[in-house]
Amino acid sequence: MYSKNQRVLGREKRESRMMMHCRNAKLLVRFGLMYCLTLGALTLGAAAEEPPRVMVLGVAQDAGFPQAGCRKACCQEAWGDPTIRRHPVSLAIIDPVSQQRWLLDCSPAFPDQWRLLDEKFPHPKVPGFDGILLTHAHMGHYLGLAHLGREAIGAKNVPVYVMPRMATFLSENGPWDQLVRLGNIELRGLKADRTFQLNPRLKVTPILVPHRDEYSETVGFKVEGPSKSLLYLPDIDKWDRWDRSIIELVREVDIAFLDGTFYADGELPGRNMAEIPHPFIRESMAWFSGLSRDERRKIRFIHFNHTNPLLRESSAAVGQVRKAGFEVATQGESHAL
Repeated sequence: MYSKNQRVLGREKRESRMMMHCRNAKLLVRFGLMYCLTLGALTLGAAAEEPPRVMVLGVAQDAGFPQAGCRKACCQEAWGDPTIRRHPVSLAIIDPVSQQRWLLDCSPAFPDQWRLLDEKFPHPKVPGFDGILLTHAHMGHYLGLAHLGREAIGAKNVPVYVMPRMATFLSENGPWDQLVRLGNIELRGLKADRTFQLNPRLKVTPILVPHRDEYSETVGFKVEGPSKSLLYLPDIDKWDRWDRSIIELVREVDIAFLDGTFYADGELPGRNMAEIPHPFIRESMAWFSGLSRDERRKIRFIHFNHTNPLLRESSAAVGQVRKAGFEVATQGESHAL
């Protein structure tokens, strides 16, 4: 049997140990909160420093690769191997800080390109685009808008940035006028050479270019981020038919995605290629040959017709382009801005 004094001493020891445990627990909680707050601050700081990015969602000409109905050697491998197929040209601009995304051009492969973007830069909302910027009214650059309509996802007021003739084309011709009337898209006007802000970290300037303007103007876009800038110019008739210097524009930016539709003259046997003018890549390489190697390295050819050998990574043409100091855009690549 314990004496009364022993029982009191034992109780006091237990109470002392309990108080010590409580103090230790409070300290652990305090340190835990400090750790979480510090970690949160570091995480927010890292996010705030994360730059916007551009991602290439497609590199092919309007009809994609392989092209419908093509039974020639240029498309045979792609029909049998889906991994080497390529979407029509489109870029995505992503700001990871504000959780915003924009498209440059909206191609017929919009569903697949949306999925490709979501795999790398997901967004919780549908469709999760803060705007779509259209270069012109040729099929590969705007037909994807149809997926925003009532027969598909029924989007609400997606901003679509367009030049004046493009706005008229969409507003006055079906089925596009229905997208406008039902509020699936909201047309926002652009003016050539008038810079506008996408958000506080990104700004865009539309640049008029000459290119078979049957239904609309044609523009390229200069996109400027906090650290770097890019030029997106997938379609133009010829460099020497333009009243601006593409050389100077390339010097102004860090990345230049330029029209590379055809590799060389005669690529479409039996067709008059003057009816679908584009600068042949061989012409472009000669045109830009006076640039320094660092300046040439900015140029990434894009918008390849299904006949263009640059669609095949193993082709001799790819090696020749890179040996000359230029680059070939690839689907899925991304760059910080």
